[in-house]
Amino acid sequence: MRSSPALYPAVEILHIIGFVVLVGSILALDLRMLGFGRAIAISPMAQLLLPLSRAGFVLAISMGFLLFSADASHVVKNPAFQSKLLLMAAALVNVVIAHAGPWRHVESWRNEASGGAKATALISLVLWLGAICAGRLIAYF
Repeated sequence: MRSSPALYPAVEILHIIGFVVLVGSILALDLRMLGFGRAIAISPMAQLLLPLSRAGFVLAISMGFLLFSADASHVVKNPAFQSKLLLMAAALVNVVIAHAGPWRHVESWRNEASGGAKATALISLVLWLGAICAGRLIAYF
């Protein structure tokens, strides 16, 4: 893939688009959970944004595997890459906790998320933004 002048950059662009869709939709929903944009109801917003975040995740992960395969022996030792993977794993665990816990009672929130939902939203913001920062740092290690 590295020998192609167009393939590697195209895969990298798709990887970035996937992360933009993933983190952009998560950022909007997490900010709403934390109390921003109270004029927007949480449930319809989640119905719109959660499928987008899943699609962005699938695109980012699939393109990420292709990028990784092009230089796996070097990238696997990169501390920024290792940090990115740990942050993403922690973010996915946070998603499981959020949906197994606070999100099960979304109907009872009215227009204000529960304390547990706000905590998972804040953790989500920190972990996904950290994953983006770690991803950008891969080129510098």
